[in-house]
Amino acid sequence: MISGKSIEISESGVRLDAALLRAFPTTTRSFVRDAIACGNVLVRGGGADDLKPAAKGMKLRAGAIVVVKELLEASDNLVALEQLPVNAPFPAAICFADDAILAFDKPAGMPVQPLSCRETGTLANAVAARYPECRTIGDSPLMAGALHRIDANTSGLVLVARTEQAFANLRAQFAAQTVKKTYLALVEGSVATGGTLENDLVHDPTLPYCRMIDVHDRKVSSRKGEGGRPLRAMHAVTRFMPIAHTTEGCEERTLLEVTIYTGVTHQIRAQLAIAGMHIINDRLYGAFAIENQEWHCLHALAAAFNHPVSGCPMEIRTPLPAWAQGL
Repeated sequence: MISGKSIEISESGVRLDAALLRAFPTTTRSFVRDAIACGNVLVRGGGADDLKPAAKGMKLRAGAIVVVKELLEASDNLVALEQLPVNAPFPAAICFADDAILAFDKPAGMPVQPLSCRETGTLANAVAARYPECRTIGDSPLMAGALHRIDANTSGLVLVARTEQAFANLRAQFAAQTVKKTYLALVEGSVATGGTLENDLVHDPTLPYCRMIDVHDRKVSSRKGEGGRPLRAMHAVTRFMPIAHTTEGCEERTLLEVTIYTGVTHQIRAQLAIAGMHIINDRLYGAFAIENQEWHCLHALAAAFNHPVSGCPMEIRTPLPAWAQGL
């Protein structure tokens, strides 16, 4: 971390962020942006005025003094270690563990990874603290070896690599779409037969938050993405099969077993909703709100793949979530 440093600007018209990146090449553009936004960069103009918090797009004058109170470096971009209370249980049940991989049953409401190296409360934070060898594994510094993500409000299986070899091997299996991922989804209404759903999904450009829609939807097919670029669609394939039916009050519900090989954001939630099968309490995708229920009814049940060291086929399964038990 860079702290208590100052630089003098030699030429006018230089942007503040560019000056910081030039002076401190071990930092990153996003860390510079965050430091400015948090008031950790102060500027004294070319005169004798006092130090003041810097503005985002500020252009500097020759002779200006820039003081850095705190600025993270690229090497600081690691998952923060979660300090669990003494004798407290691990926040996610461990389904499998050996020298190469770990498998967790993540509870609904817990994110898989933090959005910044200062955030805590995620599965990755707890994994890095309990299994420190995972902290630097993988190609994303804030995943702590996690090989895939599931939504914060989705419960179930998350696979984590303990070595770089295991990570590379399993990531290649994910990329080749040979990892079979099985989910349980409780949906509104009665679904009589199974089927296969195929959609080209994109982030809805009409919303400031993440929701996936079919790129061929007439409401968005003519729109452009950020900067006027064409919307980037991701092909998603989801297979579903009804395995149980139940009623809640006078409302019918169907328990689906869902299988996916692709890994598009919100894939199951979006594709089932597009097909008229809304996951219980998934209000983002049009389901009715359920009183006194915080999370939606989607659970990552199992994954089948080849062990990254032995090469033997294996399947790891999690217990049924409470909402699926007894159906």
